Amino acid sequence: MSMDDAFPPFEPDGPREPEEERKRLREIPLRYLIPNIITVFAICAGLSGVRLAFEGRFEAAIGLVLLAAILDGVDGRVARLLKASSKFGAEMDSLADAVNFGCVPALVLYVYVLDETKQFGWIAALIYVIACILRLARFNVMSGDSKRPKWQRDFFIGIPAPAGALLVLLPVYIGFLGVSPDWITASIVSAYTIVIGFLMVSNLPVWSAKSVGGIARTAVMPIMLLAVLYVAALANFTWITLTASALCYLAFLPYSVRMYRKARKRALAEVQQHEA
Repeated sequence: MSMDDAFPPFEPDGPREPEEERKRLREIPLRYLIPNIITVFAICAGLSGVRLAFEGRFEAAIGLVLLAAILDGVDGRVARLLKASSKFGAEMDSLADAVNFGCVPALVLYVYVLDETKQFGWIAALIYVIACILRLARFNVMSGDSKRPKWQRDFFIGIPAPAGALLVLLPVYIGFLGVSPDWITASIVSAYTIVIGFLMVSNLPVWSAKSVGGIARTAVMPIMLLAVLYVAALANFTWITLTASALCYLAFLPYSVRMYRKARKRALAEVQQHEA
């Protein structure tokens, strides 16, 4: 077996037609590899977090999960910045999301508390992982739907996978604030995990902030200072900050539904006005 048979050539945009294959250059620009390498680093960080969780080093495990989430958010932006977006990268990023926001949080949570309830906790973890995968599959399908109204593109359908990972790990954050995991706590957490899974695959509209355009000049400095304050709080009061972030996101969901209803009402009014 030749080396080419064992390792097929890297095709960032998928297989080519025979005519294009003959014209294809033998080398791939380095800029195509950089986003995919970042995605691989994100997967490695997430899976390493699972290993640390099995070893009982939960603080370091959560740190690696957060690092995986950051890297996962960076790779797409790097690809667009380098003009290196590709079908291969998009598929790989989606699979990385399934690992980092589905399998990894579920396993960390199971090792930390869900195993106290044995089968029920494992079922809850499975439901969350499957819900995350279904959520990502639906997102991939809907993102390619050109017939979807423009106003609906400002909202996710169901809680997005990164937010789901942030929310499902809330019991771990609370645990580090002094709540000891036991059978009763594990039962409540199992039910909570299932609820988060169902929210991910539900039709709950969640504002995506995509409609935000330019920012007023007077708001730039306050926003930057708030970002610095949040990072400083995350570094010094990690578990309190993560707990507050998850609770604030949960509190935002009803307001997001209200925003969706107002946007739908405006869209219907514009259609009726246009028809009139």
